[in-house]
Amino acid sequence: MIWLQANNSQLSGSTVPQMIFIGTAGMLILAIALVVFIVFHQRKVIKYQMQLQRLEEEQQKILLNASIRWQEEERQRIAADLHDDAGPLLATARLYLNENLLKQDMSTQLQSIYNAKQIIDDTIQLIRNISHSLMPPTLKNFGLESAINDLFQKISGTGAINASCRFHDYRQRLVPEQELLVFRVVQELINNILKHSNSSFMHITQNISEGRFFLRLHHDGRGITQDDFQKMNKSSLGLGLKNIQSRMKVLHGNINFEKDLSQTYYKITIDIPVIEAEMISG
Repeated sequence: MIWLQANNSQLSGSTVPQMIFIGTAGMLILAIALVVFIVFHQRKVIKYQMQLQRLEEEQQKILLNASIRWQEEERQRIAADLHDDAGPLLATARLYLNENLLKQDMSTQLQSIYNAKQIIDDTIQLIRNISHSLMPPTLKNFGLESAINDLFQKISGTGAINASCRFHDYRQRLVPEQELLVFRVVQELINNILKHSNSSFMHITQNISEGRFFLRLHHDGRGITQDDFQKMNKSSLGLGLKNIQSRMKVLHGNINFEKDLSQTYYKITIDIPVIEAEMISG
């Protein structure tokens, strides 16, 4: 009996350290597994963040290229207008006013001067039109509301589409740079609607809420959703949409394309902060 108790005591004494060892080893294995899991998870997070950063950088490159292409197209268009239209007009006026004019009789001189004056007036009007396309006078003198109203009245006057506009809260104008960029975005959107949507109406509304400026453009034709907009921005297609996105980036704003819950029309929302003049250049 004494031997059995001693044996049990020895067995119990040897089992405790074994259990402690096994428990410690188990905790160590769990700790190592946890560290390995955290390391692999952290690597996945870092890899995902790097992929996201690359996508953002690619998106920025696309927007920058679109902006550069748009600016280059504007320069080429202006250069073409000046070369193809203004150049020949001025060259013709110069012919009327050449050195042989003094050798002509009075009647011929007067007619040549009159013709040259008419051509110079046409050239002035041409240059004025080019200037207006860069900064519409209605926008410059009276603001975004008047410029968009004027644009919609001209569109509606064609009879091809019913276009209307209503500003609800525009007591204080945006800074000129903002107004011009917003106006260009609206022009691009309208151009796309007229070319591709086959709409019977479009209507634009405006309001300001909590320091943000909102424009909402509705139309009942074929349109796109935000997913379509994002996909086209990432492709080589849709230069006009890329121009819109690049301008919205300069405005520090957002644009959202969606189909109304009624499924009867599309809505495009422009949302920008009402900011100070110096922020627009940043």
